[in-house]
Amino acid sequence: MSAPPPYRAPKSTIDPDQSRSWLRRALPVVLAHRWLLLTSLSLSLVGLLVQVQIPNVMRLGIDDALVARTASLERYVWWLAGLAVAQGFVNYLARRYLLRTAYEIEYDLRNIMYTHLIRMPYGFYDRVQTGELMSRSSSDIRAVQMYLAFGPSILVQCLIAVFAFGLMLSIDAPLAVVAMATMPVIALMGVWMRKAIFPVSWLIQARLARVATTVDEAINGVRIVKAFAGEQRQVTLLASAADSVRWAYRRDAHIRSRWSPTLENLPRLGLAMVLLCGGWMVIEGHTSVGAIVAFNSYVLMLQPPFRMLGMMIMMGQRAAASAQRIYEVLDTRSEITERPDPVRTRIRGDVELTGVEFAYPDGTVALSGLDLRIPAGTTVAVVGRTGSGKSTIGKLLARYYDTTAGQVLVDGRDVRDYALDTLRAQVGVVPDEPFLFSVSIRDNIAFGRPDAPLADVVAAAEAAGADGFVRALADGYDTVIGERGYTLSGGQRQRVAIARALLVNPPVLVLDDATSAVDVHVEQRIHDALRGLLHGRTTIIVAHRLSTIALADTVVLVDGGRVAAQGTHAELLATEPRYSEVLATLHADRGSGIDQEVAA
Repeated sequence: MSAPPPYRAPKSTIDPDQSRSWLRRALPVVLAHRWLLLTSLSLSLVGLLVQVQIPNVMRLGIDDALVARTASLERYVWWLAGLAVAQGFVNYLARRYLLRTAYEIEYDLRNIMYTHLIRMPYGFYDRVQTGELMSRSSSDIRAVQMYLAFGPSILVQCLIAVFAFGLMLSIDAPLAVVAMATMPVIALMGVWMRKAIFPVSWLIQARLARVATTVDEAINGVRIVKAFAGEQRQVTLLASAADSVRWAYRRDAHIRSRWSPTLENLPRLGLAMVLLCGGWMVIEGHTSVGAIVAFNSYVLMLQPPFRMLGMMIMMGQRAAASAQRIYEVLDTRSEITERPDPVRTRIRGDVELTGVEFAYPDGTVALSGLDLRIPAGTTVAVVGRTGSGKSTIGKLLARYYDTTAGQVLVDGRDVRDYALDTLRAQVGVVPDEPFLFSVSIRDNIAFGRPDAPLADVVAAAEAAGADGFVRALADGYDTVIGERGYTLSGGQRQRVAIARALLVNPPVLVLDDATSAVDVHVEQRIHDALRGLLHGRTTIIVAHRLSTIALADTVVLVDGGRVAAQGTHAELLATEPRYSEVLATLHADRGSGIDQEVAA
């Protein structure tokens, strides 16, 4: 198994103070790369200083070499060529450092977001849609990154107005005032445009997230869509979501079309005023022809920065809306937290649940005053009707959720006292719907032990009954499976998931109906292999098949979120009518010849 590249943590993170503006909160991420950014901005400033000298050199060349004929024209031509080359080289370096800054900021933002998401508990993902998270982790981060990296550069580019105005004042002060007369109007219109575009920016990002959610659900549920011939219905849903985005974009385009042309063309009005007033001043002998040419160049030079200023206003509003959406996720605190000094020790596997009550985030009550003791090394089958709370026991034991009331104890300690990584590394949970990654089967089995030798991987696969079908594949254990493992059958996926848990060799193992999709004959072979492996290991088997109960030392009947009865299979069958009813239900739903033998 190839080792992943070393992880480089972000240099800083988002300021957690929610009372600050979105920009102040993002500032630590920008300051972490301040030397790259300052280098880029400094080079941009040098490029501007070179650029504003070009019209002045043209003025001198026209007045001295063409009008007065007191100097050589060739000298000014060489000056202009040298300044152009210098500006191009400096701008190249400035752009290169600016793009490096942008990529570094984006790297940090994505890793901050991903690190936070990967640490959020199950309850968070019960409430939030995957498409929403994908949208906030991609397009929203890109919008913020664009503004944080390119916003300062645009502001520096706008300094050309200051430099140009200074040089124009030194050439002809009255004409400089005429040339800059439209600038206050531009600044005022920029403020109005900013207020108009913010709500639309938020709406666009929210509706893009809705489109992402629709696409995500359609792709992940494509088998259900096809099974029920629901393609047209899904296309209609996507069209509806896309239509809402189109409306928001049209509204955005309406605002842009109303404000942007005015912002971009007001400097050209200044050009007309320079030609009118400057031409009269030349006729009256108050200024030179070279000054008019220079002023025209300066006014034209002002157009790109003011065009970028309008773009920056729109970028800022899009970034503000996106940042708020990102902060909504980052400001969500995990309800599963560790103690200041958590316990990190090897556990024996003595499990006890006392007075446990639990309700899922949607309000569904799963457990209500459950008491259960499982001595270390014992194999227990948990049986009950659908919705009785069987699977919830394993989830609380691995601390995917915290109890509403009561305690879950391992070796006499509350699970909340253990470090999360220590606890979950020693409580292996195999769900009934396992998730496999789109990597090789070997890498999937070795997920919990990436450095495990192939011999250990094969041994775990043999114990889980997976070795036979794996070796029959084209590339054996190196076969790369499709997304979510859908190139394998349901039973094959479950066997790989069991092997993944066995390879870690946890002292506590929870099999949550882990062989429900396996053929009963294959299941019997898996059970035969598991009997030896389960010896000395605390094992909780959520049983939906009668044959699975045969693995257990003790059977626990759960009813209404609490333990209704506990004992051996024979004892419960003889003394507990509800147990017989549950067995009859399981037999009717999942019965087979082997099940009949076990029941007999």
